[in-house]
Amino acid sequence: MSDMTLPYHTPVLLHESVDGLAIRPDGVYVDVTFGGGGHSREILSRLGPAGRLFGFDQDGDSERNIPADEPRFTFVRSNFRYLSNWMRYHGIDAVDGVLADLGVSGHHFDDESRGFSFRFDAPLDMRMNQKARLSADDVVNGYSEERLADILHLYGELHNARRVAAAIAAARSKAHIATTAQLVDAVAKLFPREREKKEVTKVFQALRIEVNHEMSALAEMLTAATELLCSGGRLVVITYHSLEDRIVKNVMRSGNSEGRVEQDFFGRTHAPLRPLSNKVVTPSAEELEANPRSRSAKLRIAEKA
Repeated sequence: MSDMTLPYHTPVLLHESVDGLAIRPDGVYVDVTFGGGGHSREILSRLGPAGRLFGFDQDGDSERNIPADEPRFTFVRSNFRYLSNWMRYHGIDAVDGVLADLGVSGHHFDDESRGFSFRFDAPLDMRMNQKARLSADDVVNGYSEERLADILHLYGELHNARRVAAAIAAARSKAHIATTAQLVDAVAKLFPREREKKEVTKVFQALRIEVNHEMSALAEMLTAATELLCSGGRLVVITYHSLEDRIVKNVMRSGNSEGRVEQDFFGRTHAPLRPLSNKVVTPSAEELEANPRSRSAKLRIAEKA
């Protein structure tokens, strides 16, 4: 059972990210990763009576954090890949800012029943949206060995992905791998003792990304956000690993997730966004001490041309 006394999530780079939105009191903003509501509450504190904020989250657990702030705040229980559809549904043609705090919330890591962390022996789930069909159990036990290896290499950046996939295949041939502990038992022996925790973390990361289709959802959300932003509007994104950071950097520099630079007839580069700095913002020493989970966080900010 999860410990409901634990904080849902400690917002990372809170003031730096909300400062990056350059909030107008009467503006329209979107927090596409509502979670514990920390960033949303800070945004609301800077909005005037006419301002509006939309908060997206696909996890029903986050609904308990919804602030009582109607009509300024609207909660949308949905994957942020559908940002454009829901803004159209609510009659919003353009927004002044979009904020995304990517990765996994502290709530997911601390909930013993969700299977996001190998700190607990839990069912292999890892679904952000508990109504979704695909779970980590389906991936571990149902994917071919070759497909597993591809996922572990692409999303976990494991150098020995094929050996890890082979170990999983061998273990599941003897018995269904149903829990996080069983998965760890199947793969941990492949890693040196001093790197075991870090490498197993990569295995879990790869499975989580696959289960939740995180990379494709991120690319779709960033495209939608770019199109929705008004001139001068801000896109603010906090990333935690190189895969998502690469996509964010590409979109901010070129306007597409592949980093493909488009030029007009005269050779002028077409990019809808303008990065405000080539240097990423990282947590301060004080924040790192207070919240160790923030250690890999990178903040990027871009403005709509």
